[in-house]
Amino acid sequence: MKILLADAEATLHLGINLGQTLDAGSVILLEGDLGAGKTTLVQGIGQGLGITEPIVSPTFTLINEYTAGRLPLYHLDLYRLEPQEVVALNLETYWEGFEAIPGIVAIEWAERMPYKPDSYLNVHLTYGDEGTRQAQITSFNCAISEYIATM
Repeated sequence: MKILLADAEATLHLGINLGQTLDAGSVILLEGDLGAGKTTLVQGIGQGLGITEPIVSPTFTLINEYTAGRLPLYHLDLYRLEPQEVVALNLETYWEGFEAIPGIVAIEWAERMPYKPDSYLNVHLTYGDEGTRQAQITSFNCAISEYIATM
């Protein structure tokens, strides 16, 4: 499904809707050029979850954990990593719930992942004309697919 986003505010609003709808264990794989709105979308997800602390890109820390919302939000950024370095992070512990309380996992630069979870939303953000953006959302074995169909 493709969604036209008029501006950054529309990207934030899409994230808010997702944050209000997603269940624990949901994984969102985010792709797109620098500045396409990946972090803005995650900030909206955080707002939708009721997280009040500022959500910032974890480019240098790799993983930011926000636990003060309806569900925890695990925000990862793989921009500076090579695929073999991603393997060493054992990301599956986040979506399988082995070491973390089940929550929402949002991964920026997901194209750097050499493996994917069994179910996830893939969100590819691109620039449009005059500040617009487009979100291409694809659901893979994900229960949210019925919700996305109504967007």
